[in-house]
Amino acid sequence: MNPFSSSTRLRDMIRSIRACKTAAEERGVVRKECADIRASINENDPHDRHRNLAKLMFIHMLGYPTHFGQMECLKLIASPGFPEKRIGYLGLMLLLDERQEVLMLVTNSLKQDLNHTNQYVVGLALCALGNICSAEMARDLAPEVERLIQFRDPNIRKKAALCSTRIVRKVPDLAENFINAASSLLKEKHHGVLITGVQLCYELCTINDEALEFFRKKCTEGLIKTLRDITNSAYQPEYDVAGITDPFLHIRLLKLLRILGHGDADASDLMTDILAQVATKTESNKNAGNAVLYECVETIMAIEDTSSLRVLAINILGRFLSNRDNNIRYVALNMLMKAIAFDDQAVQRHRVTILECVKDPDASIRKRALELVSLLVNENNVKQLTKELIDYLEISDEDFKEDLSAKICSIVEKFSPEKIWYIDQMLKVLSEAGKFVKDDVWHALIVVISNASELHGYTVRALYKAVLTYSEQETLVRVAIWCIGEYGDLLVNNVGMLGIEDPITVTECDAVDVVEDAITRHNSDMTTKAMALVALLKLSSRFPSMSERIKDIIVKQKGNLLLEMQQRAIEFNSIIDRHKSIRSSLVERMPVLDEATFNVRRAGSLPASVSTMAKPSVSIPNGVSAAPLVDLLDLDSDDILAAPSSSAGADFLQDLLGVDLGSSSAQSGATPAPKAGTDLLLDILSIGTAQNSTSSVGLLSTADVNNNPSTGLDTLSSSAPPQIATTASAGGMFDLLDGLSPSPSKEATNGPAYPPIVAYESSSLKIEFTFSKPSGNAQTTNVQATFINLSPNTFTDFVFQAAVPKFLQLHLDPASSNTLPASGNITQNMRVTNSQHGKKSLVMRMRVGYKVNEKDVLEEGQINNFPRGL
Repeated sequence: MNPFSSSTRLRDMIRSIRACKTAAEERGVVRKECADIRASINENDPHDRHRNLAKLMFIHMLGYPTHFGQMECLKLIASPGFPEKRIGYLGLMLLLDERQEVLMLVTNSLKQDLNHTNQYVVGLALCALGNICSAEMARDLAPEVERLIQFRDPNIRKKAALCSTRIVRKVPDLAENFINAASSLLKEKHHGVLITGVQLCYELCTINDEALEFFRKKCTEGLIKTLRDITNSAYQPEYDVAGITDPFLHIRLLKLLRILGHGDADASDLMTDILAQVATKTESNKNAGNAVLYECVETIMAIEDTSSLRVLAINILGRFLSNRDNNIRYVALNMLMKAIAFDDQAVQRHRVTILECVKDPDASIRKRALELVSLLVNENNVKQLTKELIDYLEISDEDFKEDLSAKICSIVEKFSPEKIWYIDQMLKVLSEAGKFVKDDVWHALIVVISNASELHGYTVRALYKAVLTYSEQETLVRVAIWCIGEYGDLLVNNVGMLGIEDPITVTECDAVDVVEDAITRHNSDMTTKAMALVALLKLSSRFPSMSERIKDIIVKQKGNLLLEMQQRAIEFNSIIDRHKSIRSSLVERMPVLDEATFNVRRAGSLPASVSTMAKPSVSIPNGVSAAPLVDLLDLDSDDILAAPSSSAGADFLQDLLGVDLGSSSAQSGATPAPKAGTDLLLDILSIGTAQNSTSSVGLLSTADVNNNPSTGLDTLSSSAPPQIATTASAGGMFDLLDGLSPSPSKEATNGPAYPPIVAYESSSLKIEFTFSKPSGNAQTTNVQATFINLSPNTFTDFVFQAAVPKFLQLHLDPASSNTLPASGNITQNMRVTNSQHGKKSLVMRMRVGYKVNEKDVLEEGQINNFPRGL
């Protein structure tokens, strides 16, 4: 009986659904058909099962739920006829997956069909098993599938091999059962069976070491002979694709040879000749040939081989770079990045072609080529490659300038042969793409300039000429006004002229004009204006004749919308008017910045401290970002401790007072950082708990010192710490000044000492905990977690999460950074309160998430080794 002979056939339902003009109409039709199918299922009419299941499959492909028809699949599979089984197995593969419990009911039917006398029924069962096989089904049906690998019909052998591949993936323990059967498939003449046999062998080799050794010893020569026969075979129309005989089989054989030759010199020697033959005889003018060549190159790079064959492989990749197809060029660039580790010189020969790829219109090719160029750079070619990249920077797209400038700066910093060349190249980058350069790059440039005393005159003159032409580049302007403020006298007097320079005439008025333009230009940001204000103060000492003009410029900033700029303008004006005797010592040249310390801090190996070049902007209530106090005063703040993170209101109030209130609490480890401006104000007024008394006293002591302006200015101008009488009431101030008085013992301040622990350690990450307790509170424990990166890769988007039982309360402070540099560390503080102190020990479950090379990584663990008494 024809199952589609009734009036409501499948085609009628499809027509009615396609005729719907809205989603609501379609849902109505589907709802009606599902109701009819449910009614038919309840009637248990065997003649309608074909039609009902066909309709359900179509409805399932539209995205509607069809779970109510799953049992119909099982009933059709159990039917004796081939048409019913075919629809049943098709529905089984579409409507169910390996996670469905109902799938266990079909195992017996599958076993019977695998032993069926009709080979077409056997083929249906193998197809279904290969698509939805679970681990339990694999264990139950593996003997039948293994037997069918030796079946007389090639189509059944092919399907059995594919089904075996899924079985060994699901249950690797069964791999050894298929080794002999798989090796017999490698002698097949039928290409369909042979390619599935090669795939099964590949799968076995990847998951079972015994299988790998077996195929390496028994089958390597046979695979090489098969590949040679295919490569040298005459034209076969049934297998020919674009002039290549069965490229799919070519690729599968090359992949299997790759895994057999990797780490085995004898097997690699056997396949050297055939790989060279494939590499030289395969045509590369069609995509099929390029696919075979690419797999051949992958195999050559993976096996233990001589350098001559690798040079041949790299030359093939060089030809790929000249191909018009973007995909081929992209995979060639990827492969060349791997090939550098094997033969750098062979890749260097294609440097010109790779540089052309940097200028490619395709963004992905440009970025990949740029990464490859950075790997090609060494001390011998750095000048040539940098010149090419900077020349292209001038004409590159705006979207690409950020990546290109960052890579150029990285290359220049890493391979610079001399400081003058480094400064020249950085100035070119700042002139062409200054607005794309990150802060740490121009900070590093300033550090290098300060260390190159013989180049101060040359640098300030080069920056002066550059800023006249490229005044719209914000980063260039910042570096220029910093250098003019420091070395303006060298600029005017042409001190330190080099033979490569052309003499220029710059007056004091010209130098002040540049700084004035930076502070008055409407599109200058807060950092630039702050740096310009400091530069003007310094120039007032270097150019006494320009003091009145500089004073007029500074006075105008008293009306600035930003309170920070108003305050500094008033202070600097007071210095120029009333403190001329100390002005020269106050604004003398910056001491030479320690380049090694800066590089270590930049890499993140030391705990973050307040720095003139790295501290984030302070949040001002009017919504405009302001530079921190240390930046405005242009101090070398190596000895200033970092303030713990607090709210925006507290940061603002601290900045207004010009002190760092977080130091004492950071040292004692007992008092948490203030969370609001209100709490800080209570500390200032000495209204609060006993725990905050130290901070209050310290703040009042600071205020006393600041009441005398000349004392404060003397303190700023002195390179050594100021000598202040030690009194009991000034303990907080001594903490702020980083230990001018003996600090109290750790035992007295933090309570009993507890040994640090290694809370978690893996191959890439180590977590250490240190503990302290606030005096008078035995239930609370302050924990500082230190996260140490043990890998050579940088971790980004780093997040630490922790969970504790109900008798514990956990408070997590923000981490010092969300980026964990290679071989570096970051810290995070937490506070644990144990309501069952003395009865139960601390226990914690933690999770760490981060990204490595844009891939998400998640690590979890439980911490049970807390010291007793916490």
